[in-house]
Amino acid sequence: MVRVCIPSMGWGGLDERISEHFGRAPTFTIIDLDTGKVEVIMNTGRHGYGGPMPAEKLKDWRIDVLICSGIGPRAANLLKASGVEVYCSNSRTVREALEDFKAGRLQRLQGECSTCPERRRP
Repeated sequence: MVRVCIPSMGWGGLDERISEHFGRAPTFTIIDLDTGKVEVIMNTGRHGYGGPMPAEKLKDWRIDVLICSGIGPRAANLLKASGVEVYCSNSRTVREALEDFKAGRLQRLQGECSTCPERRRP
């Protein structure tokens, strides 16, 4: 079973816009690639210091892959240390990012890389 998480702007599931920053995303859209089940979960983590970080919360949801538009070094390193593969996407919607992931078009964060490439949208 592979569970993919994409930071999102709301409750629209696959058609929701992707949040530009992992830690500040209002919601996380989680897709089980084996069953096709889509869940949307509120981001109850605290960005920065002072509580469980969103990256720590994702461990509870057994996420295998995170696809994001932007992520800070602490979150990226925590996720990678937990065995979560982190990929960068310039997609506008969860569906587009998921399709790009399935097609092998996304770049995986490597080594000490801490942020996704700049967005190339107009």
